[in-house]
Amino acid sequence: MAAPDVFSVDTLIIGAGQAGLAAAYYLQRRGVSFVIVDERAAVGDVWASRFEALRLFSPAWASSLPGLEWPGGKFRYPTKDEAAAYLASYAEHFHFPIHLSQRVSKVTPNANGYAISTVAGGCYQAQRVVICTGAYNAPRRPEFAPQLASNVAQLHSSDYQRPQQIAGTGPVAIVGSGNSALQIAADLATTGRPVYAAFDERTPAMPNNMLMWAMLIATRLLRASRHSLVGGHMIQQPEPVVSGDLARLRTFSNAQFIGRALGVEPGGILRGRHANTPALEAVVWATGYGPDFSWIEAPIFDAAGYPKHYRGLTATPGLAFLGLPWLNSRGSALMGGVGRDASYVVEQLLKA
Repeated sequence: MAAPDVFSVDTLIIGAGQAGLAAAYYLQRRGVSFVIVDERAAVGDVWASRFEALRLFSPAWASSLPGLEWPGGKFRYPTKDEAAAYLASYAEHFHFPIHLSQRVSKVTPNANGYAISTVAGGCYQAQRVVICTGAYNAPRRPEFAPQLASNVAQLHSSDYQRPQQIAGTGPVAIVGSGNSALQIAADLATTGRPVYAAFDERTPAMPNNMLMWAMLIATRLLRASRHSLVGGHMIQQPEPVVSGDLARLRTFSNAQFIGRALGVEPGGILRGRHANTPALEAVVWATGYGPDFSWIEAPIFDAAGYPKHYRGLTATPGLAFLGLPWLNSRGSALMGGVGRDASYVVEQLLKA
């Protein structure tokens, strides 16, 4: 059998989300040959496939990628479908070379840089590789989740899209203390069924309005580096939720807060810090994600599986990351903030 053809390029970007597209923008401006590979069938598909009620947590005016503003009204919080359309139009506007349906299975350093293989049989050779797949790509559930009674349907928030996915009209619990947990709980509460929010009441909340965004940008807090005194303090604080989402969920008479989930009891009951649920019909685990970079063959990960880097640059020459939470600042994982990191990473990679 003949060996597959190898596609050679100066820089390979893995991931066609906001980070990968921002990296492509700066590589294109520098005249560097590159290709983006993505496991999805369309640019923006990650956003398009998320739950129907999802909106950006930042307004359109604060969410643009470099070189192209959002279309339409600037003072709105775009829907997830608008986000998908914006990313697709961004890639089309700049005519980026993108190879879709190419899930990367291996990145291996070699004498000429890196050999990259995909599940679909694609083979690439690149001097540089920029990983833009996000840090949180493996859905995570609590250790006690398998102990829940087998008749209780379990769904991770990554698979949740609409209330109709969860059969029945009986009690359902949403476990998690982030914005997605609050939004999904409210989405389910609109059906009238009993909803139990296993939400840690110690989680800080802050408003999400135009004044707050104007303040964050004017004070440059979103740009404060994790390596600075201000950024170093910020990164140690718990991630806040949107106070409006928390307040909205509290308006539903059929929604009850039980505190942080501590475990399960026989009969399909979830144990919370302040109260237990009744026997549940379903649980949605909005408990986040962990890293899964097992496909990268390089000694750049800590004991927990997270990449070790400085502002996205690793100790392995030519290998960098973008789009990680707090890669350098609070804005690193935001659509409106990733461009600054992309500019820096591209500049430093091309110096090497």
